[in-house]
Amino acid sequence: MSGKVVLHYFNGRGKMESVRWLLAAAGVEFEEVFLTKREQYEKLLNDGALMFQQVPLVEMDGLQLVQSRAILNYIAGKYNLYGKDLKERVMIDMYTEGAIDLMEMFSKLPFTPPDDKQKLLDSIESKAKERFLPVFEKGLANSQFLVGNQLSRADVHVLEATLMLQELFPTILSTFPKLQAFQASMKALPRIKKFLQPGSARKPPADEALIKTAKEVLSHLFK
Repeated sequence: MSGKVVLHYFNGRGKMESVRWLLAAAGVEFEEVFLTKREQYEKLLNDGALMFQQVPLVEMDGLQLVQSRAILNYIAGKYNLYGKDLKERVMIDMYTEGAIDLMEMFSKLPFTPPDDKQKLLDSIESKAKERFLPVFEKGLANSQFLVGNQLSRADVHVLEATLMLQELFPTILSTFPKLQAFQASMKALPRIKKFLQPGSARKPPADEALIKTAKEVLSHLFK
């Protein structure tokens, strides 16, 4: 295993996208190995790289990291994105879990039959407006950061989540001025700004080709 950070996943968002975001915010360079064939997944299995027979897999610091939340925790802890004490950390965790819950609703969209898609979109929009965005807005009432006085993983995850929302609902932040200001300040951070540029490791929403590839590589999950 080299000293480089290597991500093993599909050439799409999924559970790896938040890892890409957090590494980018930490200023960490990484390489990606895209899974396109079943044989690649089976080799990772046979090599003992996948503790629970699942991707994503991140190789860093001589470790083979699996389970997306564990990976994110490790990166946040290593690169000072996890608050200054235990009380800040638990607040960061709560905001983080909320952002992840919000983003996980999007993961169902590519697998939803066309006739049911609008119902799911309506559900995402209403839950975002009623359950999640008001919490983030309140958290930003007196600070440019959600927790403490410095950037944390919570800020990165909430930025990612709100940008995903705006891809589907462009005006969804119109009644959340603190979140609008938060987005603007986050986008101005040099590392975030770089990640938002064309040609970065940031991935677009899933398309049919990506779904087809994922189903072929992980065929055991779709029998």
